[in-house]
Amino acid sequence: MARGWESKSIEQQQEEMAERRKTPQPALPASQQERNRKRDGLLLSRERLTQQLQTAANPRHRHMLEQALGELDRQLSSFK
Repeated sequence: MARGWESKSIEQQQEEMAERRKTPQPALPASQQERNRKRDGLLLSRERLTQQLQTAANPRHRHMLEQALGELDRQLSSFK
């Protein structure tokens, strides 16, 4: 059953992406595009660290992940 839900999620994501491509987006300056890429990269890293933290059992590893999350949050706060 998990595969069915997963594939539907992927299918839904693909449909949303196709919809986004249909609507014209205004061109952003190169500096803004770079800023958006950096923010998106930080958000992906944060998501990955959060998933790792949920499964981490070693207290030292958990502490390291929590510190990394704090640093990512600090960097993300500069984008607001």
